[in-house]
Amino acid sequence: MQKRGVGTPPRQTRCAICGTGILLGLVLLLAHLPLLMLIVPIAILFLGVVADPEETHAVWYGMLNTPGIFEFPALTDIERFTYAEKRHYFWFGEVGMAAILAGVFAVPLGIFMAGRTEISLAFIGGVVLFLPLFVFLPKLIQRAMKADADAVIEAFGKNEQMKKVFWTLFISMAGLVLARVVDPVTAQQIVGMLTGMG
Repeated sequence: MQKRGVGTPPRQTRCAICGTGILLGLVLLLAHLPLLMLIVPIAILFLGVVADPEETHAVWYGMLNTPGIFEFPALTDIERFTYAEKRHYFWFGEVGMAAILAGVFAVPLGIFMAGRTEISLAFIGGVVLFLPLFVFLPKLIQRAMKADADAVIEAFGKNEQMKKVFWTLFISMAGLVLARVVDPVTAQQIVGMLTGMG
């Protein structure tokens, strides 16, 4: 029996959430991360058992809406009516996803700075980067998702100058990476082969 306005059965939704919690817990254990981090998969498991599937769907739609993947016209009238009552869960999903997107950049910066300066300055630097990303990054991603990707690819493919610039930058970056990873003689030979001078 399906709940009103939900496309998947409640049992299937609960199984998916619980499976995500178990998988994340296994990944954390196999990565030998601190056991304190198991709070996150345990919380996901708890939500899978306790939360109403309509609420978890509302959170999921909010998370998908942040990067511009979810579109409201895709919902039926019954689903719109159902999720209108779960508006705060939708907002929670949006805020959570925006925080994750911003954290992807801010946390590594804070860790990088912590190795070079005192911890308070590293934290402040991470927060200074996090706040504007939290506000503006989802908007930039949504705008990019609305761009006509086919037109951009077609223009890129027809513009010979762009192709030359792209491949020059690609080969240069590949050469720099190779120079850091392998010994200099081997890197020079590979770059020479790529540029046709070897």
